[in-house]
Amino acid sequence: MTVTIDALTKVYGAHFRLEVPSLRIDAGETFGLVGNNGAGKTTVLRLLLDLIAADAGTVRMGDTPVHAAFDWKQRVSSYLDDGFLIDFLMPVEFFQFVGAQYGLDAATVPALLTPYESFLPQEAFSAHPPLIRDLSMGNKKKVGIVAALLPKPDVLVLDEPFANLDPGSQIRLKDHLRTLNRETGTTLILSSHDLAHVTDVCQRIAVLEDGRIVRDLQTSEATLDELHRFFASEA
Repeated sequence: MTVTIDALTKVYGAHFRLEVPSLRIDAGETFGLVGNNGAGKTTVLRLLLDLIAADAGTVRMGDTPVHAAFDWKQRVSSYLDDGFLIDFLMPVEFFQFVGAQYGLDAATVPALLTPYESFLPQEAFSAHPPLIRDLSMGNKKKVGIVAALLPKPDVLVLDEPFANLDPGSQIRLKDHLRTLNRETGTTLILSSHDLAHVTDVCQRIAVLEDGRIVRDLQTSEATLDELHRFFASEA
């Protein structure tokens, strides 16, 4: 599914103004958003998901303005932070809950989890699994990300998916994201501070600075060095 932004503005008092005049993310594209703290990355993602209201402009999922309808939400999934979790549930209970929201038969959910068993914490599948709230920060994130992957959405939105994950889990997550995109054509939109991971996963990367997109790059072998030079010049 294509994602488009037209004349988008979000203002927070006198301190921050986000302005994205135009942006199109094609169906099946893997798109990364990078920038320093406070650049507006999470604000962009929350506007895409209609979690906050824009002061002006429009976000569309396909042909549908996100503020004007709800049907697009069945085709989009996301994980931005642990506020997306229901932490008094056990992980498997949470996966069943999320599956139900996307119309997945409860009997199919265990099979859909199989590809992620080496990524998820093994304690989630034990005879006496912990509640989500009792997991480590990294393991909570794994649960949230897998829940977002579960319905194989048309659009997947992730905020800092590699943060707080151990190196092995970061590698497995990149493999899962590539597989989802390759097999289902999911449009992937993610933000990250990790330039190496985002260039590994994303076909296109935009640099956000002070609420504005200042670079829009097709990923190549030179992209990581270009991003390093850009952020080094900002230091």
